[in-house]
Amino acid sequence: MEGVADSEGGAVRAGGGSDGGEAVGWSVVLAAVPEFAGRVQERFGAYRHHVLATLRKDGAPRLTGLEADFRYGELWLGMMVGSRKVLDLRRDSRFSLHANPGPGADLSGGGGDVRVSGRAVEVTDPEVVARYAVAVKPPEPFHLFRAELTEAVRTYVEDSYVVLESWVPGRPLRTVRRTSDDAALRVEWDGATGE
Repeated sequence: MEGVADSEGGAVRAGGGSDGGEAVGWSVVLAAVPEFAGRVQERFGAYRHHVLATLRKDGAPRLTGLEADFRYGELWLGMMVGSRKVLDLRRDSRFSLHANPGPGADLSGGGGDVRVSGRAVEVTDPEVVARYAVAVKPPEPFHLFRAELTEAVRTYVEDSYVVLESWVPGRPLRTVRRTSDDAALRVEWDGATGE
């Protein structure tokens, strides 16, 4: 399918932008780190609107609101026709998507603070777009992008620690625990601890 990565959600090279490493579909994240991926997806599911960061023509960041949708084992980004974020992603496909933090500033419990980064692949296959439109019923016409991720990050508070979990394709889940008094970071790679 033109403009779409392989249907199994495998690694792709999304168009535009710099190299930035391997990018994978959401189904690959789910298979590699299912518990972490579940927490990330649950956090995005807590609210409808999130914050998308794209790159303007001059390289400056642009932040805009966006509804993100996890469906068919993928993360989909739907956008209005002619929006600036569409133009940004067509020129440079790199993005970051920050989950709506909701009310308050408490990072304990719940899902914490979550974001994903990667490259957006515009979906141009009419059958895929039609299937999405039937399921989601977005205002039409619209542009549809599929997120191919290079990183997923979750930050939360546990006891006296700020905990940062991060995952990139081809590596185990990395967990960093620290307090503001820590001289060195405590890093865990899928259970193995190191400094």
